[in-house]
Amino acid sequence: MPSYGWLLALTLAALAGNNAVAVTYEGTERNCSVIPPYLPSTAVSTTLQLQELRYQMRLMSISAYIIPGTDAHLSEYLAPRDARVAFMTGFTGSAVSVSSLAEWLISEVPSGGEIGFDPFLFSLKTQEEYAINLESSNRTLKSMPDNLVDKVWKNRPPIPPDSLTRLSDRVIQRSWQTKVEHIRNQMRDNPYEPTALLLSALDETAWLFNMRGNDIPYNPFFYSYTLLTMDEIWVFLHMNRLTDELKAYLNSSCTGPLCVQLKNYEDVLGHLKTYVAQPGVKVWIGTEYTNYALYEIITPQDKLMTSSYSPVLTTKAVKDDKEQQILRDAHVRDAVAVIQLLMWLEQAVPKGTETELSAAEYVNKCRSQQKDSRGPSFETISASGPNAALAHYSPTEETNRKLTVDEMYLVDSGGQYLDGTTDITRTVHWGTPTAMQKEAFTRVLMGNIELSRTIFPSGTRGVNMEMLGRRALWQVGLNYGHGTGHGVGNYFGVHEWPVGFQSNNVPFRPGMFTSIEPGYYKDNDFGIRIEDIVVIVPVNTKYGHNYLTFETVSLVPYDRKLIDTSLLSSEQLEWLNNYYKTIRELVGAELDKQKLKEEKDWMLKHTEPFSSASVCSSSLTVVALAIALLHNLV
Repeated sequence: MPSYGWLLALTLAALAGNNAVAVTYEGTERNCSVIPPYLPSTAVSTTLQLQELRYQMRLMSISAYIIPGTDAHLSEYLAPRDARVAFMTGFTGSAVSVSSLAEWLISEVPSGGEIGFDPFLFSLKTQEEYAINLESSNRTLKSMPDNLVDKVWKNRPPIPPDSLTRLSDRVIQRSWQTKVEHIRNQMRDNPYEPTALLLSALDETAWLFNMRGNDIPYNPFFYSYTLLTMDEIWVFLHMNRLTDELKAYLNSSCTGPLCVQLKNYEDVLGHLKTYVAQPGVKVWIGTEYTNYALYEIITPQDKLMTSSYSPVLTTKAVKDDKEQQILRDAHVRDAVAVIQLLMWLEQAVPKGTETELSAAEYVNKCRSQQKDSRGPSFETISASGPNAALAHYSPTEETNRKLTVDEMYLVDSGGQYLDGTTDITRTVHWGTPTAMQKEAFTRVLMGNIELSRTIFPSGTRGVNMEMLGRRALWQVGLNYGHGTGHGVGNYFGVHEWPVGFQSNNVPFRPGMFTSIEPGYYKDNDFGIRIEDIVVIVPVNTKYGHNYLTFETVSLVPYDRKLIDTSLLSSEQLEWLNNYYKTIRELVGAELDKQKLKEEKDWMLKHTEPFSSASVCSSSLTVVALAIALLHNLV
């Protein structure tokens, strides 16, 4: 699934008497009057909650209140109880501009006015951007201890009552005690000498203790914080969700360096404040996922140490041997489910009875029948024709299109399994594609292959080779407007930072998994994306040994009728045939194991080797040298 790097969705509610609410969506500001000229089918009345919110604002003497579209852990996906923007406005978008909202605030809030916000819902970057934009306008931000939306949200969804769980020993190589000691060693080795590490991102605590929950849609996370010192461990969570077995697993009855002291989730602020008040302490935080409420109490500055990502996130990004193997295994079973979908669609679409929604439901059903399935890893992007031109489109009852042999179809889907998380995109055409569609698809495939087969020096950042995914498109004036890849977890988030091809990602290391997903989107016509998950592995070269490459673990064939082999270089065609050989070996064995003869026949038909007679003689391999040179310059 493509990742833009999510931004905060914000809405502003002015004082009573001003009925305007500004919502900025994808950089476009819209001022909605009391009676809007257009009312979409999804519109909801939020008059009552806005009135109640403005009453709370008057009590606090603030002129405006900012409602971010995130939670206290700055998560990508929100639990229903954290969807405050949707509750207050009915708006469910996500990509917006902070600067334009700050400008709107300056125009609406009187000089000298205070603008309230919940510091638990502000990242450090968001707070800084607002402060900078408002600094010269004589308007100030006011950090408020209680969330005003929660005060008026009478039927706010509760936290799921389900008990938390620990991972099975069969999917674990490192115990939580081993992980804790490894992180402590990184703290000891750090020249800035931190005495404590604060973990705020939900996947940090879950990874450290090999635990999972279901608080967040599509992500097996649970609300939690951890404060780790050299001789103590404090974990803040909802205590009623811990079984006696889990308490024993965490050694919660003792107070030694490998005993977890369990605290109520709401106590994290007070406990951190008490810890920071001690002399000689220094707290290490990852600035990307620490909220402003916790950051602002770590004073003075000499008690604070920062890095973009915590050592837990950077350590988690490199899978151990067990994690690598089981994540590969999960992708083999996942390939079976996707092959079942594509085979079914090939048979059913010509009958004219299937839709985007029915296809999404079918692939979820196929995955649910695979071993260790834990549901989808995100909402399936099932898009036909012009809908596929929207990179993040997901079908609804209002937008659902019938699938036909006359349009291209894009399906981007993934599964959560006890042993891994998957994410794969395939684009197909059941009729006769146009010459432009076929060329665009082939050039997207060329970008996928060029990245996948690239050899690069250890320590190279993804951003320094990302253009390889675009080069074949650039040659004919085409491009795509989303990221080229993102990290993926082991029964974790489908977007796992800090791995990928963006500027804020860390250098690639063996054992990291990332997606490679170039695409092309023609407005109001069609969309193409080819997405595979790859693992970074060492490779021996003629003269050097400190080099890496990618090995593809997604194992589903591409649509043959969309591939123009005359555009492919001999090296690209060789890669493609080797990839198909791998699919035949690994997925073929799994299909035999599951006694799926029809699906195996389909797979064998679609992985027949391509002839090399008509391939292009040119090669893109020279770009690898340019990448190596660029790497040496950054």
